Amino acid sequence: MAKYSTGDSTGGGDAGSCELCGASSGSLKTASIAGATLKVCASCAPHDDAEKKRDGQSKESDRKKRAARKVAELQDAQGGDSSRWEREGTNYADDPLPYLVSGYGDRFREARQDAGLQIHELAESLDVPEEQLMAVEQGRAARAGVGGSLIADIESDLGIELAE
Repeated sequence: MAKYSTGDSTGGGDAGSCELCGASSGSLKTASIAGATLKVCASCAPHDDAEKKRDGQSKESDRKKRAARKVAELQDAQGGDSSRWEREGTNYADDPLPYLVSGYGDRFREARQDAGLQIHELAESLDVPEEQLMAVEQGRAARAGVGGSLIADIESDLGIELAE
């Protein structure tokens, strides 16, 4: 019998050829593979979609479980206690972050380098933690809780515009 046939050339019984690989076998099993019901040999039986689902080996179900786990992790991170995301001492009501120009991190880095300053030197002169200046340079000022007063200090110290 040809590979991938949907008929049974043996006229009944379990003896015959595997409809998936064509191998002769005295014992064939009925399997559902990619939506087709086939008589398959023991070597091809692991391809049975029903067996994969029973064994928990379904790639699609594993993918769905991983995706659901990731969504749950993201929801946990977004909800609950936000204090881990906020920096102490930043008061958003008194020191709001202004709208920053596009590419403000690159603009800041170029101005700092043109002035011949390292991050730690500028941090000392502005009396702020290096991490806050690094956040500005990397374009993540809002996520790091950088205040508007720091942006204003950087602008006046380096003679650049970072805020719109």
